[in-house]
Amino acid sequence: MKKLAFIIGVFFISITAKAQEQEQELVKITVTIENVLNDNGIILVSLHNEDTFMKGAGVIDLADQAQKGEVTLTFENVKPGTYAVMVLHDENENNRMDFESNGMPKESYGMSGNAMVMGPPTFNDAKFEVASEDLEFKIRF
Repeated sequence: MKKLAFIIGVFFISITAKAQEQEQELVKITVTIENVLNDNGIILVSLHNEDTFMKGAGVIDLADQAQKGEVTLTFENVKPGTYAVMVLHDENENNRMDFESNGMPKESYGMSGNAMVMGPPTFNDAKFEVASEDLEFKIRF
């Protein structure tokens, strides 16, 4: 009976230790968007992997009311991997980027890496690694 109790105890300790280990692997990514020009609409922030980048919804998508100045949003429980963050100030709240007739964006946008590229951004321009530490990014429109 003591042997069975010992085995059950060891089993529960190993499960608890494994669960704590898995929880510790998940991190927070805090994104502060600087230079929001007005209070119109919403700020959309998406966490992407290479498969979802520039193809619609991200792995995790967040939204908050726009506020002139700065807006901060946080992705919780992010697994280790390679990601990119994309941000859009969706002033008319239609959940997509609007374009001028010449193809230039009408609404402010940004991405991790803050690359200033001519043409559409690439995943390589914006990617970063998530390991075991929480991350913070500042993205400027």
